[in-house]
This record gives sequence, structure tokens and C-alpha cells, in this order.
Amino acid sequence: MTTIAVDNPKSAWAPSDHSLMNECIRVTTSQHGVAPSQQDAWRIAALRRAAIEHLKHSGYHALTDDAALIITELLTNALLHSGSSTIRLCMGVQENLLNILVHDGVPGVIRVNEADDNAECGRGLTLVAALVQAANGDWGTDDHGASVWCHLPVAAGEGS
Repeated sequence: MTTIAVDNPKSAWAPSDHSLMNECIRVTTSQHGVAPSQQDAWRIAALRRAAIEHLKHSGYHALTDDAALIITELLTNALLHSGSSTIRLCMGVQENLLNILVHDGVPGVIRVNEADDNAECGRGLTLVAALVQAANGDWGTDDHGASVWCHLPVAAGEGS
């Protein structure tokens, strides 16, 4: 089974001065089949940790685990597959939805593939889709695949 995430108008959320997070990292331009540098892997991990701290500090504790995994997978996909030298993570809450946006600036087709049982990779977007669906959220792409976004409902009583 292959699912293609298509540009979707539901993603109308845009980062603003009131966003929880709007950070950009520079990475080494990836080459197909070449593992990312240790320094780039650390940058992705640092950005994920910063996102978790922003969520906790803002009182969104119930979303932290799912958001951390989604952010990790989206950032890693951007690092491994876009060929971009910059990756931006934006996060904010609007209308009781946690909005996560990863932008690499490189258009492309985003596919959820069914990984082979023995494959060591290829399950990231499957995890994202499953987590978002389980939370009754939504996800897709904008800018012809240059941005991947998701919306997760915020539980009553969450947030500062």
C-alpha cells in the first residue's frame, strides 16, 4: 500500500509571532543513500528536545510524546530525502489544535510506503499517519511537498 499525501487546504495555519516555536537549522545537503552526518543528527535531536520543552513549558503535557515522535519523523524525512540545506520547524496552537509544520523548501511527492518486514527504515510516515489518525488529527503537505504539517487536537484543560 502506498499513500500519497497531497496539498491540502486544511493546513491554513501559518506560523506567527505567537507561535510556540519557529526555528530553522542548517544541515549538510543530503545525498541519496548516504547517512546523515553525526552533527546533523545532533541538530535534529536538539530541535526535537527544544520542541518538547516548549510544549511542556506551555502546559501541553498530554501531547508531548506523540508530538515528539511526529516531529522526529518529519525532521528526519526532511534531512534524508529533501536535499535541502535548511529545515524549519514551526509549532503553535490555534483553535484547540496543536499545529506542527516542517518546511525544507524542496517540492516533492510525499509517500507513505508499506515497509518490507526486514527493512530497517521506511516506516516514519506510517507512524506519523497512525499517530495523527489515533488522535483524530489531520496531516498533509503544502507548497507541493516542500512543507509537511499535522494538526493534533488539544485536550480540554491543556495549555497555559
